[in-house]
Amino acid sequence: MQFKIDENLPIEIAELLNDAGHDAITVNNQQLQGARDHLLINVCKSEHRALITLDTDFSDIRAYAPEEFSGIIVLRVRVHSKSHIIKVFRSILPLFNREPLTRHLWIVEETKVRIRGKDDEL
Repeated sequence: MQFKIDENLPIEIAELLNDAGHDAITVNNQQLQGARDHLLINVCKSEHRALITLDTDFSDIRAYAPEEFSGIIVLRVRVHSKSHIIKVFRSILPLFNREPLTRHLWIVEETKVRIRGKDDEL
């Protein structure tokens, strides 16, 4: 899977994904820091990358309909420390092999993951 890691997340998220065999790059790698949300998500769309972010604006399905994108993961954590964010993210790594991401929105909290979107038509 291909991912873009937003600037509000630790770079270690990209490293964890790359170590797990995925292709992850950061917003900083492409000098997209400070880019407007619509620009960022459209870059992800054109690159066929799922976006991983702390920005809850991306959980608005009216503005960012999940079925239009390669996936959006919004981490909604209570504590924004680097170690806590990494811990929560590690907990969802096994889900990438079991749950759909393309055309879906994942809202990840400390104790649950909500998945919303359209399944691919067969």
